Amino acid sequence: MSAAEAMAALGVRRQTLYAYVSRGRIAAETDAADPRRSRYSAADVKLMAERKRRGRKAADVAQSAIAWGEPVLESAITTVAHGRLFYRGQDAVALAATHDFEAVSRLLRGQTNADLFPAQLAPSPKGKTARARLFTALATRAAIDLPLAGRSPNALFVEAASLLDQVVTAAAGQEGRGPAHERLAAAWGCDADGANLIRRALVLLADHELNASTFAARVAASTGASLAASALAGLAALSGPLHGGMASRVESFLAEVKRGGAEAATAARLMRGEPPPGFGHPLYPEGDPRALALLGAFETPKRWAAAAKAAEEAGFGRPNIDFALTALAKHLALPQDAPFTLFATARCAGWIAHAVEQSGTGRLIRPRARYVGLPAL
Repeated sequence: MSAAEAMAALGVRRQTLYAYVSRGRIAAETDAADPRRSRYSAADVKLMAERKRRGRKAADVAQSAIAWGEPVLESAITTVAHGRLFYRGQDAVALAATHDFEAVSRLLRGQTNADLFPAQLAPSPKGKTARARLFTALATRAAIDLPLAGRSPNALFVEAASLLDQVVTAAAGQEGRGPAHERLAAAWGCDADGANLIRRALVLLADHELNASTFAARVAASTGASLAASALAGLAALSGPLHGGMASRVESFLAEVKRGGAEAATAARLMRGEPPPGFGHPLYPEGDPRALALLGAFETPKRWAAAAKAAEEAGFGRPNIDFALTALAKHLALPQDAPFTLFATARCAGWIAHAVEQSGTGRLIRPRARYVGLPAL
């Protein structure tokens, strides 16, 4: 948008528009056609206009916050700003190019010292699938681990490293030591290039601000529950089809593409009023940077490339991280449940970091409901 268009949409003067930009509430960039002028993010302006229209009535703000709306609590861990993802102020895409999962996990926790692990290897829990083993591992620890409340940060950091190591063991289905990406690559029969792609995916997925599973983990942590119990709450939320289960829906769409072609499959979805899964993201109007970074690191399988082209041409946006995970699984010939396994393993780092942060506030998360039932007599 031009400045005039943005001011008209918001009903503000130029000085107020500039103030919104300086506070990071509206993204701006130099106009390529005229370097003396700026262009303003239409998505940011639209969101700001909606907030102004709605006003600051507490109940309205709280209700809108439930679905991609106003922030509902403070956090110093992760934010999405200007179409990019930041872990404690550092660009997640840049971190994925050079850092391993363990280093990023420590960054998310705010931990500066090295990880400490128990001398004895954690046994791999029983279970035919990685999902079953992950639930078993976290539930077993949740039943015996100490509560969060009142414990020192260092004690929590030691427990966090041990818990995350056990999560990797469960995901891989075998005992071991070493970086998570190497252990998963070994379990899945990947070479060094495949291991590096797994490393990138783990870093890009480690946290994503206050998503549904992270909010569930923070609610559990706010009660003083253990790190394992908090992570288990996150895993339970992640297991739903609208969150960590999105990869399965993407794979179903790709099966339709295989049967009838990308354009026909996309058109069929349009006719049914169902957008193809795996495209667009409310927080990234210009494209999910995690997906762009991951897909840019390997050659996208032909069927996935055709599906992305057809969906984008139909107006559904660019691929998101769920689409990228299924493409990675195809490229590396990973097991069918690998996208969920990668997602859950990686996000456990974020759940743990948020649980530690929430515990430090000493506050119980307890929203109120807006009652719409029968009159209370």
